[in-house]
Amino acid sequence: MAKVDVSPTKVQRKKVPFRRNDLAQPFLKWAGGKRQLVSKLREHVPRKYELYFEPFVGAGALLFDLQPREALINDANKELINCYQVIKEDPEGLIAHAREHPHTKTHFYKLRSLDRKPDFSSLSPLERASRIIFLNKTCYNGLFRVNSQGQFNVPFGNYRNPAIVDDVVIRAVSRYLNEAKINISNCDFDEALSGAGAGDFVYLDPPYDPLSDTSSFTGYNVINFDQEQQRRLKAACDDLHSRGCMVLQSNSATEFIRGLYSDTSKYTLVEVDANRNINSVGSARGKISELLIFNNYDVG
Repeated sequence: MAKVDVSPTKVQRKKVPFRRNDLAQPFLKWAGGKRQLVSKLREHVPRKYELYFEPFVGAGALLFDLQPREALINDANKELINCYQVIKEDPEGLIAHAREHPHTKTHFYKLRSLDRKPDFSSLSPLERASRIIFLNKTCYNGLFRVNSQGQFNVPFGNYRNPAIVDDVVIRAVSRYLNEAKINISNCDFDEALSGAGAGDFVYLDPPYDPLSDTSSFTGYNVINFDQEQQRRLKAACDDLHSRGCMVLQSNSATEFIRGLYSDTSKYTLVEVDANRNINSVGSARGKISELLIFNNYDVG
């Protein structure tokens, strides 16, 4: 992953005026997306904070709901982060290019196969972003999943008339990313958090600890976010706590996660019900319990 300078000198701490735009919202379907949990998350957002950090940004549901004036957003998925960067820099070019894709099974598999070819790296950022948006909106159940080689491997979705690109949303997201001070990075979560300091708010939405051996879904990038990665994340939370950051995390309500964050002098755990509508197995969709974990700050 590309290394990005996220030190406090890079993330400037000054107020940047911008106009809130309620049309800015997630532009992709995303497994584990937080759109239906935003109201519960908002209840645990601190009253005041300086910078906003989201190192597992995904589709950005909370980001676009809060629309902080200054933020660092990051994800390990380089194709996802490329989409954010292209939307910020060339929304009109992306809209025009995405509209050129014919909605056919043949075209879907042709585009899907591109990351198996040696010349994939020669595609322009705009072409890659257009490809991901088309695949995401036309693949089975809106999943973004890659195999161990980082190759997109979700089958065609057989939708009758999917909306490939929402130009209103793309333009609104672009406007927000440009009018607010948003740094975009593609690196490890620890590196993305290196510039967080006292008074900053960090929202963590990592790949969840699986509820069972058969329910794991961590294939949105080549990194297997296993229990060792969850322990790394817990160490990062402890470090952020010691720096004076306010930390909110979403994760599975598993015994493993409960045990990791069992120190009540630091963390409060709140169980919430969530709907999971994106899953490759139909029986796995529906209401599940999730945990909101935060480090005992004053909420709004």
